Amino acid sequence: MARLEHDHTAAAIAERISSVNHNYIRDWIYGGVDGAVTTFAVVSGVAGAELSVNVVLILGFANLVADGFSMAASNFLGTRAEQDDYRRIEAIEYRHIELAPEGEREEIRHIYRDKGFEGEELEKAVELITSDNDRWVKTMLAEEYGLPSEIRSPWMAAVSTFSAFVICGIVPVVPYLFGFGNSFLVASIATGITFFLIGSFKSKWSTASWYRSGFETFFVGALAAGMAYGVGVLLKGIAG
Repeated sequence: MARLEHDHTAAAIAERISSVNHNYIRDWIYGGVDGAVTTFAVVSGVAGAELSVNVVLILGFANLVADGFSMAASNFLGTRAEQDDYRRIEAIEYRHIELAPEGEREEIRHIYRDKGFEGEELEKAVELITSDNDRWVKTMLAEEYGLPSEIRSPWMAAVSTFSAFVICGIVPVVPYLFGFGNSFLVASIATGITFFLIGSFKSKWSTASWYRSGFETFFVGALAAGMAYGVGVLLKGIAG
């Protein structure tokens, strides 16, 4: 039986519409997948080259810190750039409303005409929207530029990426850190499970089933690890 994802009571509707819900799941999944992939790729390459456990630990933790910070910094700067661009366009629209209100009003009229409004209804919609400058600008940002109502926090985006990178990326290193027997096999199994869990979790925000999304992520991670292992074997042969 089909079910509804949320309630439609007056209170529930008001809460959903009035609250700004910034979603950082994308950043977390992005960081988690990359952390698990890159760290396990390091472990696989070292295992393929049959290097010592110390080398695995040094390269693994170096990757966690350096690559994790690099990804977080890149996400921070990218989100900050989006925020700056949002503020720039917002300032332009406020200035245009002040200097050319009739031209901006005509843009609103055009937008809502394309939505199917006409005649008296169209003019009422234009009058209502343009009666408040803040509402007017937010409408232009959404309709003319396709921008969200608010830009996500660069700091939250960066922290989400870095935390996920470290949490998921440390999984392949743990068996070596605690000296498990056949550490590479344990790391492979643990990382494979991590890939699958990340993919399954990701399915909550897609139309794909949890097992399909899980296996898809597992396949991508396994492919990257296999390539790294092959490079390690190749370099071992060259060195030999």
